[in-house]
Amino acid sequence: MAGYRKLGRTSSQRKALLRNQVTALINNGRIVTTEAKAKEVRKIAEGLIALAVKEKDNFEEVTVKAKVARKDKDGKRVKEVVDGKKVTVYDEVDKKIKKDLPSRLHARRQMLKVLYPVKDVPATPAGRKKNTKEVDLVAKLFDEIAPKYESRKGGYTRIVKIGQRKGDAAMEVLLELV
Repeated sequence: MAGYRKLGRTSSQRKALLRNQVTALINNGRIVTTEAKAKEVRKIAEGLIALAVKEKDNFEEVTVKAKVARKDKDGKRVKEVVDGKKVTVYDEVDKKIKKDLPSRLHARRQMLKVLYPVKDVPATPAGRKKNTKEVDLVAKLFDEIAPKYESRKGGYTRIVKIGQRKGDAAMEVLLELV
């Protein structure tokens, strides 16, 4: 008996499907899928959330010096003429950054093995391509999802049966974060 469901796919197709659905679940908070797929996605998602809860506070704040371009009142970079060339003026600023400790860094890399990169596209048609933003799902796991579940000892997802799908009568379920 296999330790996982094969879902009628080759191993590469199955892995891609599960990665897609876990990414969608973490990004949106809920997905609608078949019961068998939901049970497989639940295993992976709960493992990622448990890892995030465990490593949530495992970082140190470090102050670093960074060069930031000086800007005028309109938000444009200030330019200065040096040796006949226009050069941007930079100021040195102290920034506080979170530096992951080794175990949190390892956890971050484990999560990145599973999660696909996601782009957030605005709903308005004007400037849709220009205003897309990369969503950092690992940061979302550490900063938003993990603090929500730190008092729970597992059971981070819920499966709610919706009914049978019209086309093939497969049982559809709603898989959501609790």
